[in-house]
Amino acid sequence: MDWQELIFKFVGGLGIFLFGIKYMSDGLQKSAGDKMRGILEKYTSNPVLAVLVGVSVTVLIQSSSGTTVMAIGLVNAGLMTLRQAIGVVMGANIGTTMTAFIVGIKIEEYALPIIAVGAFFLFFLSKKKYQYIGQIIFGFGTLFLGLSTMSSGMKPLRELPVFTDFMVDLSHQPVLGLIVGTVFTMIVQSSSATIGILQTIADEGMISLKGALPILFGDNIGTTITAVLASIGASVAAKRTALVHVIFNIAGAIIFTVLLPIVYNVVMWIGEGVNIRMQIAYAHGLFNFTNTLIFLPLIPMLAWIVTKAIPGKMQEIEFKAIYLDERLLATPAMALSQAQHEIVRMGQYAYQSLQDATGFFFSKDTKSAEKALQKEELVNELNRKITDYIVKIHQKGLSPVQSENTTGWFQTVSDLERIGDHAENIVELGEFRITNKLELSAEASAELKEMIEVANQAVDKALIALEHHNEEAAEEVLRLESKLDELEAACRKNHLNRLNKDLCSVGTGSIYLDLLTNLERIGDHSKNIAQFVMHQK
Repeated sequence: MDWQELIFKFVGGLGIFLFGIKYMSDGLQKSAGDKMRGILEKYTSNPVLAVLVGVSVTVLIQSSSGTTVMAIGLVNAGLMTLRQAIGVVMGANIGTTMTAFIVGIKIEEYALPIIAVGAFFLFFLSKKKYQYIGQIIFGFGTLFLGLSTMSSGMKPLRELPVFTDFMVDLSHQPVLGLIVGTVFTMIVQSSSATIGILQTIADEGMISLKGALPILFGDNIGTTITAVLASIGASVAAKRTALVHVIFNIAGAIIFTVLLPIVYNVVMWIGEGVNIRMQIAYAHGLFNFTNTLIFLPLIPMLAWIVTKAIPGKMQEIEFKAIYLDERLLATPAMALSQAQHEIVRMGQYAYQSLQDATGFFFSKDTKSAEKALQKEELVNELNRKITDYIVKIHQKGLSPVQSENTTGWFQTVSDLERIGDHAENIVELGEFRITNKLELSAEASAELKEMIEVANQAVDKALIALEHHNEEAAEEVLRLESKLDELEAACRKNHLNRLNKDLCSVGTGSIYLDLLTNLERIGDHSKNIAQFVMHQK
């Protein structure tokens, strides 16, 4: 037996197979754009709908781990509740069976022509849309090329008594099969890959269906490692979502292993007359579909279990607009009043984002950075929703004075959104500083802290002026903005002196100047808000 050829073909084939899945998945995600995230946000209002969305998104992007990680990200950002995420995770498990069904179709002999078609789309058509289609086709063909390479590499193992004896042991010891499937999937971090390998081994006659089933169930446990890794350092809610994924798959694997004889007979009945690769795909589908049916009514209980298992307050931000009511559009004046409340709320999040960002810049606490970016994302979301709502108010008809004020509110929304953007810039400057190990001098730090204090006061006073139509607070903003301009000029002068005396590096200096610019512009946006308050009719 040529061990080198066997190992090279198996490892190389696995690499090609994984590349095919990844490349096809990337093509599908690019062609769908940001729609997947939008679908997850919008259509998960009830558990059944959440499951269907989980199935659809996973079928489209060909990655249950991708869908689960996306759900964890949305929970972490406060865009989805824990119960909604549980439904999506269940749906993702069903959707991932699509890869097993694709592998079940024996078309390895057409792998190279399929790759050729994909390459034609990729290299001879310039439109992005066709290139994404080419990527999907190319990935699809590569997937089968990888399978056939692995298959030809593993054929000699049939003649090896140690291997055949081990496979016989697996058929008689389901728990051993469960462990093998779990460990292998944890290493590869792709259940689609390990199930594809299992289908290939079974197709070569190296393992029976009865021996393959426990490994299949173990693969479903192993795939939860991706969700667990994605939840490290995330919010309490995200950790709970990952734990649900683990509980759901482990419980299902235990139930199906205990009922192995029944499951085997059902699979044989469903998959009568089809090849063993497709029978494993049927078993995979049966496992995830039945598991979802069992646990769907138990979502509240699952949520309660993980809440008890992972204690802590869920700092969930209400990502929805809470004051914008479509029914109030019938009375434009009342709708405008509600929009103003939402704008103030948006401003408060922009201010909090700024505070978290400046805090992160000096403390280097990554949690502060995450909070800043999370709140900035909410500011962007509210910006879109408020703008759409005000446009609808305009369409209903307003008095000339109301119309003029509405234009001012539009500008205020834009100013608040820009403050959020500057907060994001400050986080990026902080990250750049940490990555490149750049340290500010004590003098430079003191100057920036003073500027930050004044900028924070300006935004705070601007929000007070906006919420209470307080002209005194608005005048205070103008004074603070003027002070910011003076401080910026003085800081730039001091910085040049430090550069001349070689007390500051160019890298540190660029961060210092960028931060000054961001703070000064925050002052300008605060001034715009104050002037709107003072001139509002």
